[in-house]
Amino acid sequence: MKVNRIARKGALLASATLVATMVVAQAHAAAFYIQEQSTKAVGRAFSGEVSEMGAQQMWWNPASIGGISGFQSYQGFTAIIPRADASNLGSTITRPGVNLSGVTGIPGLPSIPGTTSAVGGAQNQHDMVNKGYLPNGGFAFPIGDHLDFGFTATSPYSFTSNYASDSWARYAADKTRLRTFDFQPVLAYHTGGLSIGAGPNIEYVRATFANYLPDPLPNLAGIPVVGPTLSGLLNTGDGHQYLKGDGWDVGWSAGFQYHNDQVDLGVAYKSAIKHKLKGHLIVDGLGGLLALGGANQEVEGAHAQFTTPWQVNFGGRYHVTRQLTLNGQITRFGWSKFDAIELSNLGATADQALGQNYHNTFSYAAGFDYAVTPKWTVRGGVQRDLSPISKGNRDPRVPDGSRWNFAAGSSYAINSHFTMDAAASYDKIKSVHIDKTEAAYVGTPFETIIQNDGYLHNASALVFSLGGSVAF
Repeated sequence: MKVNRIARKGALLASATLVATMVVAQAHAAAFYIQEQSTKAVGRAFSGEVSEMGAQQMWWNPASIGGISGFQSYQGFTAIIPRADASNLGSTITRPGVNLSGVTGIPGLPSIPGTTSAVGGAQNQHDMVNKGYLPNGGFAFPIGDHLDFGFTATSPYSFTSNYASDSWARYAADKTRLRTFDFQPVLAYHTGGLSIGAGPNIEYVRATFANYLPDPLPNLAGIPVVGPTLSGLLNTGDGHQYLKGDGWDVGWSAGFQYHNDQVDLGVAYKSAIKHKLKGHLIVDGLGGLLALGGANQEVEGAHAQFTTPWQVNFGGRYHVTRQLTLNGQITRFGWSKFDAIELSNLGATADQALGQNYHNTFSYAAGFDYAVTPKWTVRGGVQRDLSPISKGNRDPRVPDGSRWNFAAGSSYAINSHFTMDAAASYDKIKSVHIDKTEAAYVGTPFETIIQNDGYLHNASALVFSLGGSVAF
């Protein structure tokens, strides 16, 4: 029957939407970027990182280690506790009209009109993004009169989320796990009050993602000419698809800093990184002729290619007194690089590109550091972080909104070599409309459209961070 060939191609085409989600999900910054890369940064809402000297600022500016007087090391651990509700407003599934004789090869069968109906399922998903625990650390030391070396390890894109199997969002998102590990060796040159630095960003990405596939046909049991046997073969029930992939890729960072007794200034650039993931795809759970036609299968070597954004950081610190320092930082994110996900090596499915259509954004931060005593410093800050997701492109897996970040922190020098840092912050995330259109079985007679119509609300996150620095 013709349906056998269509079933195989249709399931593989539907899997393309799963491959596309390998890089998208709500995290603790705009879109899927995690900015909690040091405890001090959390405590002042990321307002002074690009312009402050020290190993703890290497993620934001490689020039930060220029001119350090000796060995420095830092380690930090951050807990991210998000809360949110994703509620259905009116999501629908549109099944196609199908000529049964043309699909099955059996003459005399009727054409079935297309139908649009509610997706059904649980209408509210609570706390779908899991708690996150993020370690980071690094070290730096001089290797000459004007040259310094450093190394930092971070995780800039990481999250885990779970939607229930009966959720209204099940055709767009089920279980999701993304981990990005960034390793950045740095060289910095300094002379006088000026430092310049650069280094590669070596990133390993590992992802596991899943979602459900809708039954592409309406209930045919009430159509007499179809009969119970053929109806059972044509109605497949919902299926499931699962993807696991990973890959290594390289970008770069560069920046400079200027310091005098009154001000610290810094500018740094972190490149976009084109990621190439190779994955293992499983499609299962489909019944009827889709199952007989080979739709349930495993595909080795599915490829996805996408680009994470560049960022430019501008910032300064003004030493008002010996105790009080004011901080300010602006970041421009090149999210337009994440415009599409290119898919290939999907077996019977043709190569294709899935649009994401993100746009460039800014974040703005202001804060302070105040030395209460020579050993004890307190800090705080506020950040405005804008979402890059435009209207019509927000799906349940990335229900991101612009946010305000309010932070406070402290450092205490145990002795001349060891300092403890602590910080906490609260993110208030704007309620937004979830409105992206999804498709399954694209390019076949079974093409099925899912119109997400939901609402992200009650969204916020608490962040707690603890760290320590060693200097000799």
